Amino acid sequence: MGLDNVAVRWPRTGRFYDPVAPAEFVDFGELADAPEVAAPTAALAGYIAKNGSVRATAYTELVDLLLGLDGVLYATEAAAEDEDPVIDPDGCAWIAGGLERFVDGHRTHGEMVTFDTVSAVLRSALADGRLAEQQLRWLDSRLDALRDEAGAPPQWSFARSELAVLAGFYRRCAERGYAVYADS
Repeated sequence: MGLDNVAVRWPRTGRFYDPVAPAEFVDFGELADAPEVAAPTAALAGYIAKNGSVRATAYTELVDLLLGLDGVLYATEAAAEDEDPVIDPDGCAWIAGGLERFVDGHRTHGEMVTFDTVSAVLRSALADGRLAEQQLRWLDSRLDALRDEAGAPPQWSFARSELAVLAGFYRRCAERGYAVYADS
């Protein structure tokens, strides 16, 4: 199976969350049909346009690293508090903002997002911080934890534009007051 992040009406009505109609995301389909768009970007945009959701499994490690928490797209913190794995509109804005800043910061590293380029962007962002040395040690421990037993890094390969579309999904939810239900 995997993890789907489904746009839902906020707050819930009764016992359940009502899914947002995919028509609210139909404009993502225009990007999916554009000829110059990378195939993974087009696939993600098309899926969002048709379903009003994101198949989030592939992005979980990256989003957790970028935002500095575990289980962000699984809404694990919300699940512990509310018993419902839901990211509220403010949480969607936070996710979108983090992804947008990363996409902007990655511009100088090209279109392909890999483990090495993610590391470079994050190091650059943390190097000028107030507690740079401490934050860089934290980053090194997070990066090391993502390596396999042989020390090899994850084989991430995302188009920067794909991550911009991902950010756009969460931004749309935030701006329209939708939540995201983490369905695994």
